[in-house]
Amino acid sequence: MQYLTKFSQNIKSITLAILLTLFIGFTLPNLTWAANLGINNDHLAPCPPSNNCVVSQNGDTTHSIDPISYDVDRDTAREKLLKVLTVVPRTEVVEQTDNYIHALSKSRIFKFIDDVEFYLPTDESVIHIRSASRVGESDLGVNRRRMEQIRLALQDFGI
Repeated sequence: MQYLTKFSQNIKSITLAILLTLFIGFTLPNLTWAANLGINNDHLAPCPPSNNCVVSQNGDTTHSIDPISYDVDRDTAREKLLKVLTVVPRTEVVEQTDNYIHALSKSRIFKFIDDVEFYLPTDESVIHIRSASRVGESDLGVNRRRMEQIRLALQDFGI
């Protein structure tokens, strides 16, 4: 009988630890992550050392991804990008200017948040891209696949 009581207490402790970890993981990254977003000196932020980020500007071999080229005017490219983002699952645009778009994309099960950024410089016909997970060491390639799917969708739109 004592064994069952100790076992029950251990299960409760483990459950509480897991719930606290998930709560902290969901709330604290939202408070601290924003400092590494946006455009600084005409560049998106570099990726952290973890394997859960891709960037088209000054990325190393692990994190580098090509920017999205376009053959239309910049405003049309931006409009079409915004249309594509409306159909990307669990993705919401949270900030936009004439040359920058920031969206949040949530994972299906645990609702982990990825920051998805687009920079449209005035002197190039490209959209620089960055997608990074807020937590964890690996995203199993999700950020890279998302950006490549957005690239393909924009190509289907003829940009």
